[in-house]
Amino acid sequence: MVGKFYITTPIYYVNAEPHIGSSYTTIVGDILARYKRLMGYEVFYLTGTDEHGQKIAQAAREKGVSPQELCDSLAEKFKELWKDLGITNDYFIRTTDEKHMKTVQYFVSKMKENGDIYKGTYEGWYCVPCETYWNEDELEHDEHGHNLCPSCKREVQLIKEENYFFRLSKYNDALLKHFLENPDFVEPDFRRNEMLKILESGLKDLSITRTTLKWGIPMPEDPEHVIYVWVDALINYVSAIGYPEDMEKFNKWWPADVHLIGKEINRFHSLIWSAMLMSVGLPLPKKVFAHGWLTVNGQKISKSLGNAIDPREYVKKYGNDVVRYYLVRDIVFGKDGDFSEDNLIKRLNSDLANDYGNLLHRTLAMIQKHFDSTVPGIAELEEIDKNLLEQYENVKNKFIELMDNYKITDALDTLWQFISSLNKYFDETKPWVLAKEGNKERLGTVLTIVTESILKVATFVAPVMPDSSKDVYRRLSITEEFNKDFLDGWNILKGKTIIHGEPLFKKFEKKEEKPEKQEVKKMEQKQPENVVSMEELIDIDTFKKIDLRVAKILQAERVEKSEKLVKLQIDLGELGQRQIVAGIAQYYTPEELVGRTIIVVANLKPAKLMGLESRGMLLAAKKEGKLTLLTVSSEIEPGAKIS
Repeated sequence: MVGKFYITTPIYYVNAEPHIGSSYTTIVGDILARYKRLMGYEVFYLTGTDEHGQKIAQAAREKGVSPQELCDSLAEKFKELWKDLGITNDYFIRTTDEKHMKTVQYFVSKMKENGDIYKGTYEGWYCVPCETYWNEDELEHDEHGHNLCPSCKREVQLIKEENYFFRLSKYNDALLKHFLENPDFVEPDFRRNEMLKILESGLKDLSITRTTLKWGIPMPEDPEHVIYVWVDALINYVSAIGYPEDMEKFNKWWPADVHLIGKEINRFHSLIWSAMLMSVGLPLPKKVFAHGWLTVNGQKISKSLGNAIDPREYVKKYGNDVVRYYLVRDIVFGKDGDFSEDNLIKRLNSDLANDYGNLLHRTLAMIQKHFDSTVPGIAELEEIDKNLLEQYENVKNKFIELMDNYKITDALDTLWQFISSLNKYFDETKPWVLAKEGNKERLGTVLTIVTESILKVATFVAPVMPDSSKDVYRRLSITEEFNKDFLDGWNILKGKTIIHGEPLFKKFEKKEEKPEKQEVKKMEQKQPENVVSMEELIDIDTFKKIDLRVAKILQAERVEKSEKLVKLQIDLGELGQRQIVAGIAQYYTPEELVGRTIIVVANLKPAKLMGLESRGMLLAAKKEGKLTLLTVSSEIEPGAKIS
């Protein structure tokens, strides 16, 4: 074994059934766990369910069952889903487990012994859906003056009760020091910067018990108080690996190598959990990786919208591997992303069926036809072969480096560039011509190089698409588990019998709508007046009327009640500062936009979007569901005219 790797997902709240959003983090965690196992690590992959708190008690009352019955039912649904999705977690923790509850009480007692917990009166604002306390100055407000949670935008409750408090403020300086000395502690970097701003403004002590709620873990020596659900939940990361009873197991796995979480719970993990660990004298996790939100077709996942979809619906339709590949190929891990079935189909048809599957299909067909289904082996190499093999070595090193840094999307992009090169190599070497000419030695070399390259691709992509990689191994008569040794060296398959069969991936063709439905759609989707068709060519004088300028983004914020719009304040140099509103919220966070130099149409007539004036339009390019802002290649002052 190379070493140990301890990876966790957040534990999922059981007030509702699992959906594609909660599955996303678990699938990413599974991909990383499988990758580390492939690389020779001993892995402990933890996931589970968070089962205490006011939301659970309310949900149970609404269903007419006890909180424990509700938890038992929904925890099983999570377990079943992870099994159906092929998740390889090593343990599934539930916060209602007796062992976990004892650990929570021990942990909190130790914090108290160290002087970090005291009794006081809490008066402030509480969000039931988020199970979160907020200070007055942190709240948002609607047009009616209601106080809203800054996270979920729902109304908060004013609470006054006797509580126990955690001296969170005591650890402000220690946390700030840790962040500065460990710049990779929280990723992506813009999430780290958000936490730094909180630390720089100063942490306040945290209320950690409730007396008005009974569904939770009692406070040691004062059972009238119930421990705050977030304190309870965070401790699962150590209770699951034996703390404090089995310290040999605990010391083997702790600290965690990475906590995978959603961005909305970054503060709890990066700040509160870290301070709790400091309080009891335990090492901090090596990394907290806070990924973005997943929307479905541009909308936030919600039961009321009917898009809280069970991922098994997609798995049944397209296959588990296709769903897993799409989630990490199209959605950059760390940023907000949108799940679109149309984009999934494009990835299936293009990347998987055309580029990858078709290459395997036509290569094995030629080995079957010209070499009696036996891999012939590599003979003398020509320059084109050497170049491909050299490119592979670069791809191998880059892929491993990217995966080690949790850049899954970039790693797959690198791998698919190699697949593209393989297809180009196949076309340029013209094996069908070599067969016609009877040049079997050269034909054998070409086909073997492609086949062994596909073996390497299948090995690399096995953590993402285990089922199809197993099928590739089967077709190449390899009976062992995925083996990283196959990533090195050539002529591994010489003499192996191949099995040629159905395509690895089948294209998905959408059913054509009836003509009358198409006509209705055409009428509903009339082309906007400002769109110019290819036939409507413009002359140079018309083009000169467009004033393209370089602009710098000074401020950026999401537009309330909009999933797509971002409000930008831009600097246009001599033209001054102005506001534009752009539909790019699905592709960029406000933090990513500030400071960027972009290109805008400066003389566009002002327009109003959701009541906000927009004076100009930024330029961007969109392909296959991805949008990229257009910018300039060197440092140019804002306001510079583009001609």
